[in-house]
Amino acid sequence: MHTLTRTTTTDMEVTSIRLERELKEQLKSLSGNQGYQALIRDILWNYVQQKSGDYTPTIAASDFRATIAATAQQEEHCALTGKVIRSGDAMMLGFTTEGNLIPLSVGSLS
Repeated sequence: MHTLTRTTTTDMEVTSIRLERELKEQLKSLSGNQGYQALIRDILWNYVQQKSGDYTPTIAASDFRATIAATAQQEEHCALTGKVIRSGDAMMLGFTTEGNLIPLSVGSLS
């Protein structure tokens, strides 16, 4: 995940959020050099983009090790195309090189 260039930190509003200590420590360990606050912003921007329909994929077909056929149990968005996968629709779960399962629409890897 890469920090999106949107606004300098001096132009951002300060917001307080309470996090469990373990969650904050996990975020710090996952964030590497970018810092956990930038990671949280990336996560929130990705969520907003997915929900608003402005999703731009940050993953490529070459990032998948395997796929598993599945059925959506709730609405999902394809990680490659941003296409909505409706509850009950056939879908794929892509197993990434990082060990994550990511929702994919059928045919999105072709």
